[in-house]
Parts: sequence; C-alpha cells; structure tokens
Amino acid sequence: MGQPVPIPDPPGTTGRTPLRDRLTVPVLAFGGILMAVMQTVVVPLLPSLPRLTGSSAGAVSWMVTATLLSGAVLTPVLGRAGDMYGKRRVLTGALSLMTVGSVMCALSSDIRVLITARALQGAASAVVPLSISILRDELPPERRGGAVALMSSTVGIGAALGLPLAALIVQYSNWHVMFWATGALGAIGVSAIWWAVRESPVREPGRFDVLGALGLAVGLVCLLLGVSQGGQWGWGSPRILALFLGAVVVLALWWWQQLRTELPLVDLRLVSRPRVGLSHVAALLTGFAFYANSLVTAQLVQAPEATGYGLGLSIVETGLCLLPGGITMLLLSPVSARISAARGPRITLALGAAIIALGYVVRIADSHDLWTIILGATVVATGTTFAYSALPTLILRAVPAGQTASANGVNVLMRTIGQATSSAVVAAVLVHHISSVGGRPLPTLHGYLMAFAIAGVVALVACATALTIPGDATSDKAAGTDGRTRGARDEALEGA
Repeated sequence: MGQPVPIPDPPGTTGRTPLRDRLTVPVLAFGGILMAVMQTVVVPLLPSLPRLTGSSAGAVSWMVTATLLSGAVLTPVLGRAGDMYGKRRVLTGALSLMTVGSVMCALSSDIRVLITARALQGAASAVVPLSISILRDELPPERRGGAVALMSSTVGIGAALGLPLAALIVQYSNWHVMFWATGALGAIGVSAIWWAVRESPVREPGRFDVLGALGLAVGLVCLLLGVSQGGQWGWGSPRILALFLGAVVVLALWWWQQLRTELPLVDLRLVSRPRVGLSHVAALLTGFAFYANSLVTAQLVQAPEATGYGLGLSIVETGLCLLPGGITMLLLSPVSARISAARGPRITLALGAAIIALGYVVRIADSHDLWTIILGATVVATGTTFAYSALPTLILRAVPAGQTASANGVNVLMRTIGQATSSAVVAAVLVHHISSVGGRPLPTLHGYLMAFAIAGVVALVACATALTIPGDATSDKAAGTDGRTRGARDEALEGA
C-alpha cells in the first residue's frame, strides 16, 4: 500500500474562522443523523405504498432492499475513494446522492422510480465512516474520543427520531411531503459540510481498484439479496441457493484478487490482524443483536390487544416508544468515550454487548407492560451506544491514517450484514410461531421471546469476542504518536 501523504487545503478552506472549526463535529453529526433518518422514514409508508403506487407488496419491499444493497456495496467503495481522493469531497457527494433520491421520491409515485431513488439514497451509508475518518485527521487526541462516540451514536439517534417524525408527516400530510422534507434537510447538510468541514489533508496515493470494487459489489449483492429475500422466496428455492453459491464463489475470487493486487480496495492483510478482524466480527454480532430490538419492539406494541400481549399502538405511538432510546444514545455518548479513554475501547465494547444482553433479559422477563417494554428497549439502546462508539475507535487505533475511511467502511458493512441477518432470522422465527387472531395470522408471544433470546445470546458472543481482542496499551501509544504526527503535519502545512 502507498504511504499516506499530507496535501495542502483546497481552495476555499484557507482563512477559516474559529466558528467553522467549532461547528465541524455538530455538522458531521447532523449528517449522520440525517442518514439514519433517511433509512427509517419509509417504514411508516410500507403498509400503504401498494395502494399509493398501484404495485404489489413484493415490489414495495424493494424500497427497503434497494437501500440495503446499495449501502452495503457503496460504503466500503466510497470509504476507499475518500481515502484516495478526499473525504469531504466524497462525503458531500454521498449526501448529494441521498438528496437527489429524496427529490425523486417527492416527484414520483412510480414504483420503479421510487426503487431507483432509494438505491441512490443508500450512498448515504458511507457518511458515518467518512466522518469518523475526518475527525481522526482533524481533531486532537483529547477531543477525538468524544466526537467519534457521538458520530457512532447518530445511527441510533436518527433512527429513533425518524420513525415518529415520518409517522406524523404521513398521518397528517401527503406522503410526498416527507421526501420533500428529507430533501431539504439533505441540501442543508451538504451546504453545511462544505462550509464548516475542511478537506482532510491525509490521502492514500495510488489507483482505484475498479476490479475489486466490481467483485465486492457482485458478491455482496448475491449474499444480501439471498439473506433478505430468503423468507419470501423460500430458503431452499433454486434462486436462493444460486445466490448463496454465487456469493461464495465471487467473494472467494475477490479475496484472491485483493491479496494479489498492489493497491487493493480492502487491505486484507489488515483484516488478518486480530485487532481489526475481531473488531469486524464484533461489529457483525453487535449489528445483529441491536437490530432485533427495533424490529421486534415495533411489531409487538402494534399487535392488537386481542392477541393477549399486544398493545394496539399506532405507528406514531410506536415511534415514541423508541424515542427514549435515541435520547439515551445522545446523552451517553460522552460517557462511552470516557470509558474508552480510561479502560480502552475493547472494554467499552464488551460492556456494551453485555448491557444489550441485559436489555433482552428485561424483555423476556416482561413484555406485557408498556413501561417495561420501553425500559428494555432503552437498555438495549444504552448497550448499543457503548458498543457502536467503541468499534470505530478500535479501528482508528489499529490501521494507518491513510486507510481509516475504508477500514471503517468495512466495519459499517459488517454491521449491515449483521442487521440483514438479524432481520432474516427474526422473520423466520416469527413465521414459525403463528396463531390466528380474528382471522389474521399473527406471531405468538413465544415467538417474540425466542427472538429476544437469540439476540441476547448473540450479544453475549459479541461480548466474548470483544474480550479476545488484543489489549490497548500498544495502540494507545500509537494513538498518541499519531496525534503528535498529525500536529507536526499541520504545522508543516501551515509553514508551507
């Protein structure tokens, strides 16, 4: 791999004011929250979209699947592009694609246009890893931990805010208004980032690995399409089996190609290091455990009271049930940063995974009363805050400065695969635990409790995985050295 090199700031970023520097973290956090809101806003619409677009429920489901697939493919690709061509440049491009997708959704009711637009919006999944990489390059070590923790928490904060806000708009206004709103927020985000965030001076020289990007895209599409559509198409169907076989073959060839390429898309030699590889495994497991909370809680509280366990809540009320979790993530992100600074990020990760498991114990103990449902969901959100804030810190300490965006992109990809797998497993569990209520097939309480149990066990495995990650002493010294190097680099640039 080429060595990262500092470059002068591009035109328009010199002569910066202190205000712009102070706004760097809030503006990047706004972009992360906006990305999570974008992923969530379509959820309240799904039951009504077949009628509104004149299409089938299967076609409408692609509005979620398209975003998942494009986000999974583009996150590591855009992360690598950011390392090579400029993180702010790629970040604003990703948010611009999201904004264009929102405008397309606002202007059309054609399901084909809507699916295409949602695929464009998947590019915003790269916002968090790119922003974290910018924070590493631009902030001194004493500020970096808290900023990275906040940036990681924006995923949960945005999701908790997006659901009730979208539900309110859908309930009291035309559904196109929701996309006009996200489009306007996206335009504000792009402008704010271009104004407040300077281009990172750290670049990884070389040529972009086009073949590696194509191979990863094909392999991930086969894998995630099989996982996301397995329940609908049948896990033993020829299409699903062909997709999984294709994923294995393509990703094996991609792995071989990456090891033999001078400047690969993903440096697999880094992945083979225990600190990086085990962090990616922990990300996959944590993504699985976290996502089950949102999926199951939303369905459980909206189930009719005739089931004996459901509360019959509306989609707006459901979103409000998840809102305390989002607020908790915002408030506790500085706490997680302090724990990482004092004990190391692997301890924070292990603690977060253990708290997630504790939250599922609360859910299993009582899922009848609203207050215990909210309490359990909030405990899971608390653990997610600690875990998600620790993961990028582990990656930042373990990889060279010139590869932080691409390495964090892979870490976010692993979370995405974990979430997709969680969705498939939860759906499979609930389908096998169905009873008829008023002529409608609905999951039983036992099915929900089993889903909680599976997610809790996965969280414990994530905790054990975190504890096997090598200690932080060496990386702490490296982080300090990196901070001094960054300071010397900036002084050199100022002198130039």
